[in-house]
Amino acid sequence: MSKLKYKRILLKLSGESLMGDKGFGIDHKVLQFFSDEIKKVHDDGLQLGIVIGGGNIYRGLSAGDQGIDRVTGDQMGMLATMINSLALQNAIEKKGIYTRLMSSIKMEEIAEPYIRRRALRHLEKGRVVIFGGGTGHPYFSTDTAASLRAVEIQADAIIKGTRVDGVYDSDPEKNPSAFKFDKITYLDILKKNLKVMDLTAISLCQENNLPIVVFNMDKPGNLRRLIRGESVGTVIHDEKETLEKN
Repeated sequence: MSKLKYKRILLKLSGESLMGDKGFGIDHKVLQFFSDEIKKVHDDGLQLGIVIGGGNIYRGLSAGDQGIDRVTGDQMGMLATMINSLALQNAIEKKGIYTRLMSSIKMEEIAEPYIRRRALRHLEKGRVVIFGGGTGHPYFSTDTAASLRAVEIQADAIIKGTRVDGVYDSDPEKNPSAFKFDKITYLDILKKNLKVMDLTAISLCQENNLPIVVFNMDKPGNLRRLIRGESVGTVIHDEKETLEKN
């Protein structure tokens, strides 16, 4: 544990990341890769909570285009996160790691109900805790769910895994000249309208002074380097911290 910069984190993964090269669903190879990366940091002694989206199966935001009520669409999206959470739980447990899947929606046959104190106890015992079902309410994204759970479990940071190396001033996949930020404040994220996380999620982190680290999850070893304090990705933090250090 002494080697780690962060002792407890909330890892946020997108549902789309599970698709791999497929256009839909879950790629077994991606699950294996993610579980291998998680095992490395778990073996280092990291306490780890995970929130994963459901966009590879269903996105509530697209419900209107299909003639589906937004609330119903969001509820379908919550169920999609549970499917992904079960798949990830299975992959992690095959690595010999104890896990707990907790749901904000009642479904006791497959997941524990989310209870904060119980989640903290699981983390203290070294279990990887996967938080499914979003916040349990429509109109809130899994980014917001990740921010909420991170605050509740007193995580040292939210670590958001993406397919790019950090936060850029424009889409680096479309603009080769895009500028990468090593550090940026919550306020600048909002001012520049950078689509890192939604407004509610960023605001919640800002209010609770919870740093966000955005990094490329697809590079082997990146997660481990990050939690050990190496310069990986982009850190989103409070402007006051910068002023105090200066």
